[in-house]
Amino acid sequence: MSGVRLEVQWSPVHPDKFITWGTEIFLYEVASLKDATKLACSKVSDTTAANLLATNSNHHYVKCVDIYPQPEPDILLAIGQANGKVVLTTFGPTAFDALGLTGKELVPRHARQCNTVAWNPVDSNLIAAGLDKYKADHSVLLWDVLKCPHHGDGRTGMPSVSYQHHAASQALELARPVAELGLSETAHSLAWFNTQSRSLIIGMNNKHLKLVDLRDSNKAVNSTPTKAVYGLVVDPHNDHQLASFVENQISVWDTRNFEKPVLTLIHSKPVIKVLWCPTRHNLLGSLLRDSTSLHLHDIQYTVVGNDEVEPFVQEQSVHPGTANNITSFSWHPTHENRLLTIALSGTITDYVVFERITINCSPNTEIVWTHGRWILKLINDKVAVFNSLDDILVIFKRRALNDYGLKPELWQNGDLAEEESLKNLWHWLYLSRSLVEDGSMRGVDSKLPGIRCVLKIDSNETDGSEMISKPWVDLGKSINTVRIYRSENREKAMQLCGWKFDKESSLTSFLDRLESEGLYTRAAAIAVFNMKLRKAIDILNRAALSQNKQQLPSNLNIVAMALSGFSDDRSSMWRELCLASRSRLSEPYLRATFAFLTAEADNYENVLNESGVAVEDRVAFACTFLSDVKLNEYLKQLTAKLTEEGDLAGILLTGTSSDGVQLLQRYLDVTRDVQSVSLLAVRVFPRELLLDSRVQNWIDSYRVLLDAWRLWNQRAHFDILLNACSPNDKAPQQIFVSCNFCGKSISAQMQGIIRNRGAYARLGATSQKLKMSSCPQCRKPLPRCAICLVHMGTPSGLQNNNSMNSNGRSSTANNKMAEFSSWFTFCQSCRHGGHAAHMTHWFREHSECPVTFCTCRCSSLDTAREAASIITHIARVQQ
Repeated sequence: MSGVRLEVQWSPVHPDKFITWGTEIFLYEVASLKDATKLACSKVSDTTAANLLATNSNHHYVKCVDIYPQPEPDILLAIGQANGKVVLTTFGPTAFDALGLTGKELVPRHARQCNTVAWNPVDSNLIAAGLDKYKADHSVLLWDVLKCPHHGDGRTGMPSVSYQHHAASQALELARPVAELGLSETAHSLAWFNTQSRSLIIGMNNKHLKLVDLRDSNKAVNSTPTKAVYGLVVDPHNDHQLASFVENQISVWDTRNFEKPVLTLIHSKPVIKVLWCPTRHNLLGSLLRDSTSLHLHDIQYTVVGNDEVEPFVQEQSVHPGTANNITSFSWHPTHENRLLTIALSGTITDYVVFERITINCSPNTEIVWTHGRWILKLINDKVAVFNSLDDILVIFKRRALNDYGLKPELWQNGDLAEEESLKNLWHWLYLSRSLVEDGSMRGVDSKLPGIRCVLKIDSNETDGSEMISKPWVDLGKSINTVRIYRSENREKAMQLCGWKFDKESSLTSFLDRLESEGLYTRAAAIAVFNMKLRKAIDILNRAALSQNKQQLPSNLNIVAMALSGFSDDRSSMWRELCLASRSRLSEPYLRATFAFLTAEADNYENVLNESGVAVEDRVAFACTFLSDVKLNEYLKQLTAKLTEEGDLAGILLTGTSSDGVQLLQRYLDVTRDVQSVSLLAVRVFPRELLLDSRVQNWIDSYRVLLDAWRLWNQRAHFDILLNACSPNDKAPQQIFVSCNFCGKSISAQMQGIIRNRGAYARLGATSQKLKMSSCPQCRKPLPRCAICLVHMGTPSGLQNNNSMNSNGRSSTANNKMAEFSSWFTFCQSCRHGGHAAHMTHWFREHSECPVTFCTCRCSSLDTAREAASIITHIARVQQ
């Protein structure tokens, strides 16, 4: 079939059948792979196969084909040939034989090529054919296939003998079309409108489009000059919109404004076919010559006021998966975004276009996206895959449900953090607060001080450190010593770092705890930093025998052997070999250990800059071995570095200060963890820092997040913690009953009058129940009860019915809430209401509002029966 163009077309009424044609016409049926058992089937996708049902090879020089558009069990084809004939044919015996349609030939008066043929989608007995130019003939012929009498009987489908002579005598009359258009013109393409059965659009003479109403075929309804006269297609969703092409240009037209195309699409290659998608609005598919892909144009109209803005187009290229050039494609009539393609090699592909999807994430961490035109897919916490999503909102919500940040003890919140840095921070905050509360931080003006605050670095009030020469006790008669520095503030700083080793037993217990946690290299390094070389060797030897060998370096026993050969001689071979091999060690604590043992002239840069060593250990080491000047310089540099990185370990240095706010803001910028920074601020920051605009922004954002998740309980506890930071600040009243006329709070005015009446009662005035029928501010009457028609005025809340007891003091035993039956009750829809007891009684027997002419069914707006039972229960309890 080289040199012959292959075409493919879905049946418009059979969702599982399609045809292909070139020199022959083939009929296929699509089935799932498991059902495709015939030998003539071929795989067209990963899930479907095409079974060859029939072949029609009786017609040659086929130029165009169209399928009968009405739902019939069989397929009827209209074939346009090179000689201008339009032949109706089927695949074997069908129901169309009885109608005399099979084999019918519609022949023009003069032979010329048939360029296009199309069934009318509404009046399916009409068929239009577009022909080449002939100077004395028309190029568009309209045929009514049912006006011809039967060519045979209804039983056999064969011509009857008695009818043959009569049919031959009327052959010339039967062959005449019902309408003719385009005298001495060429019809390159044509298309019917989907809802206007007598309207036709024709591309003629390579120079204009004609819109014709066949009720008056002598006059074109509308026309426009253009060279884009090929491949005319009408949008199945919009009769006003059509498309055509010429060379590498596609034109989209609107028949209501036919002077010029509303959109022009330019391609790099000539266009050979365009088709509107029948299942998607405004989606146009196009195929270019010598291309292995299809181009999709999603045309979006925008209307501003009464003016139409130029359409916006989203373009997409899809590759059905064939390596050969595609020669044709066809959209499925009903399955969304499904199409068939046929390649030059004859390969057929059944393909579904996966569109760009819109993904939205709700505040409740629900993810929803579009799946086609009619389906939305959702993932929420009820789906198993949801828990595997590494989404920060999922983590936030899980923490909030576990009361993260709300636990009474700070260290308990660290255990819920699910992150090592957060866990260490909460535990350090608990340690710092404990040291302040037990008096270990006397003289420090902060409830949660940092290292810089304790050492008074920012105030430049250092107390001067004492230098001490400490020998290596494990080296026997060693003459070399290590210089360390001691002061009261340094001791406090080391306590904040967890290095509180005032006794030998405290160091031993600390190292034992590290070993129990599997932190052998850290324990060995801290032992060396405290001049306990033999203890470090024992720790490494026990680590080599540990059961968790897969989590530890395999050469710990060799490292222990290397430590045992330590010599304080600066020119020894041991020191030379350690300097050469230190960088090959994988454990940062081991590298820091040998960096300390091989340091010269108190230069501990390799220890202090070892990033794998915990910040608290590096700071404690600096507080031990650095002079005051070097210590201050190092801590300032380390603070700046940790703040820039947003490392929470920097809170050890800043404490709860303005520098700590800056560090947390940087942490928020890096991680977006507004939950942790808000809870940390509320739990540990002093009141003056809570007033910082950045902190207020954190708190407001987290409150909004809790509200969006509807975690009202967690939000209430969060507000309680926030209010506890400012006990003198009372939250303003948020809900009150207001007057319809002046808008003032009626309840607030009542409370003031109640207090005055209470004062009068304490002076001996006669106490009486307070009743009001008007607004205390503007004196306008209050609404009436819809049942009893009495002005509502019994105040809700505490009634101060004071009386004098025998001692002359007011008795508070009679203070009680106002009777619930007298409370204000309103429908939130119609705004009618009355006393609670009256409304409850009314809605036990009625569903509509008691106000005349009001048809509001107040009781059906919510669970009224349950509400009524609750109201009745409350009333009984008060009685």
